[in-house]
Amino acid sequence: MESSSLYGTYARAEMVFERGDGAWLFDEAGTGYLDCAAGIAVNSIGHSHPHLVEALKAQADKLWHISNIYKIPGQERLGQRLCEATFADRVFFTNSGAEALECAIKTARRYFYDAGEPDRYEIITFEGAFHGRTLGTIAAGGNEAYLTGFGPKASGFKQVPHGDLDAVRAALSDQTAALLIEPIQGESGIRQADPAFLRGLRQIADETGALLIFDEVQCGVGRTGSLFAYQHYGVEPDIMAIAKGIGGGFPLGACLARAEVAAGMVPGTHGTTYGGNPLAMAAGNAVLDVVLEDGFLDTVREKGLLLKQKIAGLVDEHPDVFELVRGDGLMLGIKCKKPVAEVLAAGRKRHVLAVAAGDNVLRLLPPLVITESDLDEAVKRLSLAAGDLNAEQTETKAEERAS
Repeated sequence: MESSSLYGTYARAEMVFERGDGAWLFDEAGTGYLDCAAGIAVNSIGHSHPHLVEALKAQADKLWHISNIYKIPGQERLGQRLCEATFADRVFFTNSGAEALECAIKTARRYFYDAGEPDRYEIITFEGAFHGRTLGTIAAGGNEAYLTGFGPKASGFKQVPHGDLDAVRAALSDQTAALLIEPIQGESGIRQADPAFLRGLRQIADETGALLIFDEVQCGVGRTGSLFAYQHYGVEPDIMAIAKGIGGGFPLGACLARAEVAAGMVPGTHGTTYGGNPLAMAAGNAVLDVVLEDGFLDTVREKGLLLKQKIAGLVDEHPDVFELVRGDGLMLGIKCKKPVAEVLAAGRKRHVLAVAAGDNVLRLLPPLVITESDLDEAVKRLSLAAGDLNAEQTETKAEERAS
């Protein structure tokens, strides 16, 4: 194999895709793969959605980039729509989830600086979290595998066990500015926060004056069947970071906040060259056109329930391969008994794509527009993949006995 000029930071599969249509990807030979990964929850309205394609083409003919030196009407429109649909009053647009989290952290710290409490800068986070790959967000996530080799861990973050309100209270100090959590942890294996735990965090924040930050980079934009997961659980944050699905495949993120919380983010405190560019705004508005259409989120909830039921049947059918299913909407995880890498590879051979996660979990994050027939096909192919794994194991054991 020829050496590549690219950084060796990805263990890429030897697969090349040329085009996509809805929940399907097609390789150079024209072979179709059912995409239940969606670019890791990015392609929210599928591949080549005609409304998104047309919106980007129309904007590309007009203007791509002018910077935030000037007003960008698409920003005003998308920001207003996000505020009307959420708890927020203010929005800052970014290019990625990590940038949205950086903005959220800075917003929280600046809030207390302006309130005359500059020593309140510490953020309490939770074990199993993933908040991005910048030096700040890997410190917030606390995963040693991501921290190793990059110098001292950025200060100002304190991690506690997930789901433990007593541990949160014990970690509080005069320096606590905010509590930061994913309502559903994606990277660590689709771990849902108990609604009672989220309510407890809201209560602690209210009692101490700390801010509550939700990271909805992966679980937001319709993935749970609500526009955002916090709406599904009935607990409002003060700040929220989003990305992935909001751009439908175009790089786009945002930090949403209450007006009083964002008041300190005045000219000079934060910025971005590309964030909120006209192309990104066209994409974001097009995605919202689809996701906010009457009845759309209802269909996501229905399809999510259907898929969860079908996967439960798959677990019963292949107990040597699968153990249980968890998650909400179209953000589901199958805890595996066999190594998840083997299950993922077997699925690819059957032309169904998923994503590995922590805790030996196979993530299913299909486009929100996936059809019920395609869900049936995905489960059928996963069943065939599980059968392949069991057949390989039987064959291996037979060979061992023969030798």
